[in-house]
Amino acid sequence: MNRTPTIPGLSAPELISNRIAEFNDWRGPTLARTRKLIREADPEVVEDWKWNIPVWKHEGVICTGETYKAAVKHTFPKGALLPDPKKLFNPKLAGGIRRSIDLAEGDVLDEAAFKALVRAAIALNTEGKAKPTAKAPPVTAKASKDKAPKAAKKASKPAKAPAKANGKKAKS
Repeated sequence: MNRTPTIPGLSAPELISNRIAEFNDWRGPTLARTRKLIREADPEVVEDWKWNIPVWKHEGVICTGETYKAAVKHTFPKGALLPDPKKLFNPKLAGGIRRSIDLAEGDVLDEAAFKALVRAAIALNTEGKAKPTAKAPPVTAKASKDKAPKAAKKASKPAKAPAKANGKKAKS
């Protein structure tokens, strides 16, 4: 039940706040609470509005926040790759890579575990995207003689004669 349209001129955080304000029942406060937890877990989180729903990003999507009649759902697009020791993820999405957390009216969320999932999603998004380090200094002529890499030493050795089909060496 996603009613808030994308309104030109409104920022994503404003659209998310509008979505929260739409609900006079438990869904508004639930979405507001999880939004606060995401911000606490990552003060640098980017709030976005895609697919007519809230999206939280840090070097990629962390999770989405969808509101339905019976649940507030947070979908983690790479959830299957995240540790979930407190079993917050819904077991219904066992296939594929996505995982979601469905919060129904009256559900109590393990806030520490939720924040840990958010941090794990961020770590997964930033994995391998570290800033490049300074290049290694050039190898000097003396160093290259004494400490040549194994691959370079192997390449400088004469090639062995090719083997025949019967396993014996061919004559050169």
